[in-house]
Amino acid sequence: MQMKFRFITLIMVLLSVQAVSGETNRPVITAVRITSPLKLDGNLDEPQWKLAQPAENFKQREPENGAPATERTEVRILYDQNNLYIGVWCDDSQPGKIIANSLIRDSRLTGDDRFTIVLDTYHDHRTGFVFKTNPKGARFDAYQYAPERDPNSNWNGVWDVRTKITKNGWQAEFLIPFKTLRFRNLPDQTWGINFQRIIQRKNEEDLWSGWAHNEGITYLSAAGQLVGLINIRRGHQIELFPYIKLGIQRGYEENSSQIILKKTGLNIKYGVTPTLTADFTVNTDFAQVEADRARINLTRFNLYYPEKREFFLEGANIFKFGKHSSQVFYSRRIGISENGEQTPILGGARLTGRAGKYSIGLLNIETAQKGETPETNFAVARIQRNILSQSKIGIIATQKYIPKNGYTNRAFGGDFNLYFNHFLGDKNLAFYGYLAGTQTPGLHGNNLATHFSVDYPNDFIDSYWYYAEIQPGFNPEAGFVRRKGIRQGGGAFRITPRPGRWGIRKLIFKPIDIDYTTDMSGVPVSIGYELRPLGFMTQSEDYFEFNIQKSFERLDEPFNIYDNIIIPAGGYWFNHLEIQYQSNPGKFFSGAFFMNWGNFYTGRRTVLSIEGLTKFNSHLSISLNTKWNRIRLKEGSFQTQEWSSRIRYAFSTRLDARAFVQWNNEDQELNLNFRLHWIPNLGSHFYLVYNHLVSTENKLLRTENRTLILKLNYFFRW
Repeated sequence: MQMKFRFITLIMVLLSVQAVSGETNRPVITAVRITSPLKLDGNLDEPQWKLAQPAENFKQREPENGAPATERTEVRILYDQNNLYIGVWCDDSQPGKIIANSLIRDSRLTGDDRFTIVLDTYHDHRTGFVFKTNPKGARFDAYQYAPERDPNSNWNGVWDVRTKITKNGWQAEFLIPFKTLRFRNLPDQTWGINFQRIIQRKNEEDLWSGWAHNEGITYLSAAGQLVGLINIRRGHQIELFPYIKLGIQRGYEENSSQIILKKTGLNIKYGVTPTLTADFTVNTDFAQVEADRARINLTRFNLYYPEKREFFLEGANIFKFGKHSSQVFYSRRIGISENGEQTPILGGARLTGRAGKYSIGLLNIETAQKGETPETNFAVARIQRNILSQSKIGIIATQKYIPKNGYTNRAFGGDFNLYFNHFLGDKNLAFYGYLAGTQTPGLHGNNLATHFSVDYPNDFIDSYWYYAEIQPGFNPEAGFVRRKGIRQGGGAFRITPRPGRWGIRKLIFKPIDIDYTTDMSGVPVSIGYELRPLGFMTQSEDYFEFNIQKSFERLDEPFNIYDNIIIPAGGYWFNHLEIQYQSNPGKFFSGAFFMNWGNFYTGRRTVLSIEGLTKFNSHLSISLNTKWNRIRLKEGSFQTQEWSSRIRYAFSTRLDARAFVQWNNEDQELNLNFRLHWIPNLGSHFYLVYNHLVSTENKLLRTENRTLILKLNYFFRW
């Protein structure tokens, strides 16, 4: 009772601090209205640009925190009835040393000189649109959710940018249609806005606002303000995305056949209100999506794969509930069978967006029968309410329904996310928790899952602690659960001093990182501990860490780890050493090295992973990734190998080709995925996709399947 009282007292103190903290003095930029559209060419020579006052006085976040930027940056903003125009002047005293090695759409532009814009259109420090480019005009966009550190890069908006390298540096001209954004229907708008410039050869990060180490471009409450937007409207626009797909698929050997592929479908996007969007899909198709990277699973639990399909990516953060190890909703349950095969999506609808203080996500999808997978309906309802300045509470409900036999699985839950960005003055502190339950025919009781965590994500001290419980009957069939029937707790404490010498940006020490898992009766089943006596990042952004690990696994029954090698039941302690290194991604050749070695069940294991990326120029890049496991056990010895390579060639910012090849010695299959992507106009896409599957069993190459697909997805907007 006393501990509970202390916790409540702490929360009340934090609430009071948050309530009175308010915004500190942040810079302001005024947008100027123009009467006619600008020509988008990157030249920035139109006289209208001189009407706007510039945002300037950028400061360094790295390497000299708070010092003036070493190169001048200037931003001006104009708008007309339909579009927002942002002009950027990036002066450079040595323009010949500007780095720009990417032209491909949605490349993160890591390793390039680049400029990023964040628009907090609701001005509530909770969500923001991210737009980024490099000196070659490559486009990257994302959607930022506070307090998450990384934006959701899967959001794709309709916008454009043109750039130009000049004798004084480089410049960029952004065009962002108001219909691409979401904002309140107010006559006089005030938005949050921030700018970030990266000068790669200097490893310099400059910001207009929020340049402190505990802030940054994704720290929405540290943004400046954009004013001057008068009588702008998003409107109730309709966007149509019809597509047509033609192709041929051919099997070989015992599966010899030839199938002509023909499919048409339609996606519709309708702006119900300025802040709510309805999406409708019919005969949904994902032929252009790159194949998952195949991984050899040496654990007893399911592997987690990220969502790549565009329809499920937009608004994904609204539906997010839980952590990777336990999610009430996992969109890959829809249209993908238990063995990883695609099942047809007949159609569905989704409503996402904001209504006052509420974030709303509604989803209903119908999938067709394929093989042993029956026709199934999936439904999700998610509501969150904003509280305080950046916190929120929410509820979720999911349902999986099979009409053929009336089978219904349901899940329900409530969660909270309390975020305080002025704790002890300028520190960040977050609390997260949820309680969820399921209803499954034939399962009764022990059907709950809960999680509570506290996060202190700051520059000098970064610490995270959690407790979770997943009962054996917790069964969200529209979600993902890695492991059931457990209680789990743990956390990490990391210290990152900045010595300011020896070419080191910061040292990274981790005296404790522990995960302790028991069954429901309290008997330990998994223990993991890691000590990092040395880690550092250099001023040139090379990264190194050395870890000492100790872990425990209890097997209640024998475990077939690989190729009928059976590990007996019992308890096993492991001692491991680990080295990780990653080089600066801005170099001609960059890479990463990972090695872990030590005890493993009844023997020993060595894991080696190597990644290499060569950027020949802004058009061509080649990467190679490989991973080996060498395992020697009393029950038998074996090796696993995983290889993959990507080749990318960009003809321009609107036309590129990618090839992805992968192989591992468990599946004994060589999988080639080739995609040619052309953007004829903004929002429209043409794809040529070729997939080739080759068996390598018995050291023989035998084609098993080939598929060639042409797909055109055209964009109309009213």
